[in-house]
Amino acid sequence: MEALIRELLAKIGEDPTREGLINTPGRVAAAYEYFSEGYRADLNEIVNGAIFQENYDEMVLVKNIDIFSLCEHHLLPFYGVCHVGYIPDGKIIGLSKIPRIVEVFAKRLQIQERLTDQIAETIENILNPKGIGVVISARHLCMIMRGVKKQNTVVTTSSMLGCFKSDQRTRAEFLSLINQTQM
Repeated sequence: MEALIRELLAKIGEDPTREGLINTPGRVAAAYEYFSEGYRADLNEIVNGAIFQENYDEMVLVKNIDIFSLCEHHLLPFYGVCHVGYIPDGKIIGLSKIPRIVEVFAKRLQIQERLTDQIAETIENILNPKGIGVVISARHLCMIMRGVKKQNTVVTTSSMLGCFKSDQRTRAEFLSLINQTQM
């Protein structure tokens, strides 16, 4: 990867042997290893058995989960927040596992729409809840730095499964809860 980065630097007109750039290929390679950890993650290891039998049947919401990902079209970052809510059907998951699941899929080359669906479908497969909702709001540097160059654009996507899709009241409650101000 470092050789590719040196070649990229040369192709854009830089001198990869210049003092400020000598270590750049190694730093960029390390950054991309980190940005792509999701490809090497094992969801079973991440969940680590943290699924518990519980009769709780109201909404569980983890909101404002920071996300950082790379757009697969330009390899530029997009960043924002993810909100995940579900209604258990006899099983709950350790709360810290939800942001970890989000991170697995964010640390892959992505489009926001797929990221939203992957999170919802994975939690549905793990818990088989009555319903699940995932909403992501993000800023895309490919829209901010190039292309349309609109600095204040926010993209919002949602994935609603089960009763979050079929029951308007459940969907409305979820959307209302994620829009409430912080603690």
